[in-house]
Amino acid sequence: MRLMLVAGTTRTAAVDGISAAGATPELRWHTPSADAELVRYGRLVRSSFVPVSPTGCPTPALVTRAVVELLGLDVVVCDGGLAKPTGAPTVGFGAKPGHDVRDPDPVPTAPGAFAAAKAFAERLNEDHLVVGETIPGGTTTALATMRALGEPYPVSSSLSDNPLARKEELAEAALAASDLAPGESAHHPELAVRFAGDPVLAVVSGLAVGALESGTRVTLAGGTQMVAASALVRHAGSVAPLELATTSYVADHVDLAPAARDLDLDRTVTDPGFADERLSEYATVGREGAAMGGALALAQRAGALDAVEGRALALLDSLVGDGVSGDTDGDREGTRGP
Repeated sequence: MRLMLVAGTTRTAAVDGISAAGATPELRWHTPSADAELVRYGRLVRSSFVPVSPTGCPTPALVTRAVVELLGLDVVVCDGGLAKPTGAPTVGFGAKPGHDVRDPDPVPTAPGAFAAAKAFAERLNEDHLVVGETIPGGTTTALATMRALGEPYPVSSSLSDNPLARKEELAEAALAASDLAPGESAHHPELAVRFAGDPVLAVVSGLAVGALESGTRVTLAGGTQMVAASALVRHAGSVAPLELATTSYVADHVDLAPAARDLDLDRTVTDPGFADERLSEYATVGREGAAMGGALALAQRAGALDAVEGRALALLDSLVGDGVSGDTDGDREGTRGP
């Protein structure tokens, strides 16, 4: 089994009021690169800050890393359009950072990245692939992608209050800019992502389609962004069993049942039961990300769920002890090696 984290960026994250995946719009540009290092190594390498929300809630990547350590998981980081360098080794598929979803062609590398990721996954020869994502602004691009496919499902938010109406406006603007009618990209997933999505969705869906076609069990580890990825998989023609593993924080925020039914998804929801205030804030801010939901599901199946909180807090304390926080300007590159 492998845990694959697809890390990338979209200029959509700079839109005011749609993302808490970074303390400021500029820092959101660095979040995926730092998340990749945290999940891969449990510490920062080139990045100089731990991604936090504007309220100070730490990145879910810490929870994912805690599970990686507890279960000894094999982690592969995929470059799904990173804008800033990361110290984590990555597998690349030609994805470049996404433009604002309201641009006429926001993800021109999507078709090629989808095809390359699909071919890669077909040759992996794994029994189980768990695929997660880290991309600020990704729920907005996920919504626009689903509207391009003709899918009606809502998305969640990393913010305490979900600005869904604003995201719908952005999705409408995205389709208008690309001269797409809702549903016009049905059964053409690579085009839906190219004209209304982000590069991470292209890589995630390509990996899932390729793995499923090779007989590999696939778990999409995340929330409503992975609903969009699931829709892309189905529109690519795959009918193989597919699992969506997320947190109770997302499931309590958005009704996932209609999408799970219509897209034929095995839905797994895990409540980590976090008590410490630094992690319990995920219930209202963050909710999901960096494969946290999938990692927690694996921990629960292994009987290790109760140990996750302590390990995550130890990781957070070690990072604070190193003098690393979310308050830097994000322009420095650290010198700590793996």
